[in-house]
Amino acid sequence: MEINGSRGPPLSQLSSLQLQMGSMSGKSIHEFEDESLASPPLALPRKGLPMDGQHYGIVGQEWNFENLKSRLIKNLKIVIFTEKINILMPLGPAAIIVNHLTAHHGWVFLLSMLGIIPLAERLGFATEQLVFFTGPTVGGLLNATFGNATELIISIFALENGMIRIVQQSLLGSILSNMLLVLGCAFFSGGLVFYNKEQVFDKSAAVMNSGLLLMAVMGLLSPAVLYYTHTELHFGKSELALSRFTSCIMLVVYASYIFYQLKIQKGNHDHQNEAVGQNVESEDDEAPEISKMEAIIWLAFFTGWIAVLSEYLVQAIEGASIALKIPLAFISVILLPIVGNAAEHASAIMFAMKDKLDISLGVAIGSSTQIAMFGIPFCVIIGWIMGIPMDLNFQLFETATLFITVIVVAFMLQDGTSNYFKGLMLILCYLIVAASFYVHVDPQSIGEPPGV
Repeated sequence: MEINGSRGPPLSQLSSLQLQMGSMSGKSIHEFEDESLASPPLALPRKGLPMDGQHYGIVGQEWNFENLKSRLIKNLKIVIFTEKINILMPLGPAAIIVNHLTAHHGWVFLLSMLGIIPLAERLGFATEQLVFFTGPTVGGLLNATFGNATELIISIFALENGMIRIVQQSLLGSILSNMLLVLGCAFFSGGLVFYNKEQVFDKSAAVMNSGLLLMAVMGLLSPAVLYYTHTELHFGKSELALSRFTSCIMLVVYASYIFYQLKIQKGNHDHQNEAVGQNVESEDDEAPEISKMEAIIWLAFFTGWIAVLSEYLVQAIEGASIALKIPLAFISVILLPIVGNAAEHASAIMFAMKDKLDISLGVAIGSSTQIAMFGIPFCVIIGWIMGIPMDLNFQLFETATLFITVIVVAFMLQDGTSNYFKGLMLILCYLIVAASFYVHVDPQSIGEPPGV
């Protein structure tokens, strides 16, 4: 209103202002509109409209509830109802019901064992989903850790009940199962799919894992030889002290190995990121089906449920051996590891059939290395804390079987190639091991401390 007054700008300035306003009418007005649309909850309370602010809050809460409901239904559909093996999940609660109604150890053991199989497989699925958000380096460690969670949970419950031989044999069986059965099936399946060529893998990683497994054999062999040659300085004490000292050394070596792998894989991953086209193709092939938080929640749920069933499984194992007329050594070395390795078994075969043999090797040999260099010494230290004389004396028969297995697998991996015939040989070797433990009589009874 004061354009022509003393306070108004000159005509030249007015015309320039009009030109500026005209130039802003196309772009700046839209920007202001976008800003007002982007932050309505912040603007409305400042204008003194609490009812509108509350309205926005109510709408947000309703949308979040509906979103949460839809996400829950989608998660149940993806995690529970997509895989046919999940039809075995109700057998877990059935084992608990049978245990409280009849206390028939044979049925409780079978139902618990079958009920754990889909849980172990789904635990692997949740871990794979989490790998999408953590990257390949941390993801590989998570895969190996949660892949062996079932065996470690069963071992801790058995250790708590004083079943030292069950712990030793189940951990030994897990190593044998991964190295012979899981790796053999992966080689065999991949060899059949890619019949006209030899599949290749990283030979250096396989050699390093073989070296770690041989070191684990040395750690198990020393207490056993010390015991059977009766050359202990203090009978019954030197063997246990040596086992605990060796377990600490093995844990240090495994921690150093993880640190080394993290550094090496980080460098390799940065180098591989230069091949942009290949990375895009690999990312397009697979994508996470659930979010990071959902994967963590499912991991916690399946781990807890496996822990519950493992307690019933361990309590029924001795009675099941009598009721089913199956040797206890066969149950511990063969049956229990097959249950625990269900996730690794499926994953290794799947990756081998996609010609991703390095991942299959990492699943099978990596799990064996983790059990040998971490799982076994970890149980020794836990037993030390509990006051239970868990040691590394796995008896001469078991230790010799492990030593021969490591040598056979090391020879299979030395050239960095695989085919279906190598896989068949590993599977047949596992059948020999299974038959050996079926006729093997354990010299020690359950709950009897070694050296007695």
